[in-house]
Amino acid sequence: MDDPLYQQLQQERLLNQVTTQIRQSLDLSVILSTAVEQLRQFLLVDRLLIYQFNIHHSSILKTDRIDFEGETTTKKQPKSLRKGALGSPLGKVTYEARSCDQILSVLNLSEDQYCLKYGCDFQNKYRQGLIQSVSNLEEAYHSSTCLIEFLKQFQVQSILVVPIVVQEELWGLLIAHQCLEERQWETMEKRFLNQITQHLSIAIHQAQLYAQVQQQKQTLEQRVRERTQALQDALLGTQSANRAKSQFLAAMSHELRTPLTCVIGISETLLRYSGEQQTNQQMSPDKQQRYLKIIHDSGEKLLELINDILDLSQVEAGKTVLQISEFSLSKLVRQTLKSFQEKAQTQQINLTIDLKLKSNQTRFTGDRKRIQKIIFNLLENALKFTPDGGQVTLKLKVENNIAILQVEDTGIGIPDDKKSLLFEKFQQLNSSYDRQYGGTGLGLALTKQLVELHGGVIQFQSTIGVGSIFTVHLPALPLISKKSQGKMTESSFKTSLEDFCYSAKIKTETRFLNSPHRKCVLIERDEETATLICDLLTAAGYQMVWLMEGFTAVQQIELLQPDAVIIDLNLPGQVSYEILKQLHHQPHTQKMKILALTHESCYSESKFNSAFKNYDCLTKPIQPDELLNKMI
Repeated sequence: MDDPLYQQLQQERLLNQVTTQIRQSLDLSVILSTAVEQLRQFLLVDRLLIYQFNIHHSSILKTDRIDFEGETTTKKQPKSLRKGALGSPLGKVTYEARSCDQILSVLNLSEDQYCLKYGCDFQNKYRQGLIQSVSNLEEAYHSSTCLIEFLKQFQVQSILVVPIVVQEELWGLLIAHQCLEERQWETMEKRFLNQITQHLSIAIHQAQLYAQVQQQKQTLEQRVRERTQALQDALLGTQSANRAKSQFLAAMSHELRTPLTCVIGISETLLRYSGEQQTNQQMSPDKQQRYLKIIHDSGEKLLELINDILDLSQVEAGKTVLQISEFSLSKLVRQTLKSFQEKAQTQQINLTIDLKLKSNQTRFTGDRKRIQKIIFNLLENALKFTPDGGQVTLKLKVENNIAILQVEDTGIGIPDDKKSLLFEKFQQLNSSYDRQYGGTGLGLALTKQLVELHGGVIQFQSTIGVGSIFTVHLPALPLISKKSQGKMTESSFKTSLEDFCYSAKIKTETRFLNSPHRKCVLIERDEETATLICDLLTAAGYQMVWLMEGFTAVQQIELLQPDAVIIDLNLPGQVSYEILKQLHHQPHTQKMKILALTHESCYSESKFNSAFKNYDCLTKPIQPDELLNKMI
């Protein structure tokens, strides 16, 4: 058998081995390392290696030109790009096979050690399948002394370079070195290496696809885990809400049952001694008075509990009425404190007051009833959680027209991990507190919302076993004229709180929460329309003030300085137009958003377009999306 035929058979055998391994394995490192070793043995070269380019340098490869024929043809390009190409490695030797230890290793050698100003245009030559074969370095690179010295440093006498192109991108180079002597590369050897690189390209592309599939699989698995976690969190949230509901129902049942039991039991006792059930025994007047007082106190407790629930629901619905008036703040504080004196004496708690008010600071303007409720809840909470013999102090001072109320106690304190639950409704910080102290968990939740409704802030400090300090800052609200007050009572003046949007649903659906504390005055007689607008804009982050009549509208707008005014143009007479005319002459209203409600075409009601910079109109019936878009 002659040598050419034998070599052809050996080539086919080696190609078959490489192809079989590619089909059987997805491990690219095994495929390439095995192929390099087998090829070196077949070609009988001193060194065979794979030089792999870095992917992120593909753009550099398209511009740097290195001519292995010895001619430098670097294209003109930005200096920074040329510096990056020459200063950072484009790749390195990743696979190598040597005939013996006498042949130096170039594994992991990167091309930053090459003389890159001599070479070829990789992208335009190698990518098109150019095969470089050099038998004599001095003849091929006679003008590239640097390159000759570099190659001889690693014993290279002859070199054969075949590109590895994957999906039309230059992935790397398959390079054969003859080190101990010069070698004339045969055409059959070049063709064979080219066939091998084509199969290796398939293996590389296959490995890349597999890596992409694995990456997509990991991404999908991560998304599944995230979705699963989200569902679990939602489930836990639902379960937590159910537990809170159950705890609330249990607390409410207990809080309602206790006074009702007293009322029913004592009333039955009184009935037994009167009327048809009268017996020979007589009940003393003092005992009757005591029983009647118990019935009265139980009724008061029931009414207070029901009022708390109603107040909280009204505040959260944005329909709480603020009755602003002028009153003596010091007198209010003393009266509220006095109502707890008997309870404090029973518990042997030292209840004191510390007033730091100047003579001109005793009068205050705000919602007297709501402020009293705030003080009442804080004192009640302090007395509840302060053990017998403790101390509770109520402090008051006024600075810059802001009332600063502070309730300090020597109670049990609040654990750090429970502080986030302090102002949550229907929450007790510990289940054992329910049994020991009672309560529905509404007090502080309602207090916080009343403080915020009044434009104030509530803060607290607490240490376990030392006590707690609750501090409330309440700004004085502007007082309207008595004439306006009377008319406002007739018009059922209403103000709403910025919606307490801790709900995740409202947070994601509203578009206005990034601009808190926006105010809007609504002048509308139709309750159904007004309710819809109030609900929509409250959920969108607005504080709503609803006026059913227009008589006091101008005064209210001047007082509140809202960001927007919504007015029904169909108010009786010419009230709507009179309001708009008066607003037009006030300088602070020129930048105010004016939205007119009408049953007719908006264009027919455009006489105020030139009067206000932000005038617009809305046709009834109200469309929620249109309303929200016009309020932007």
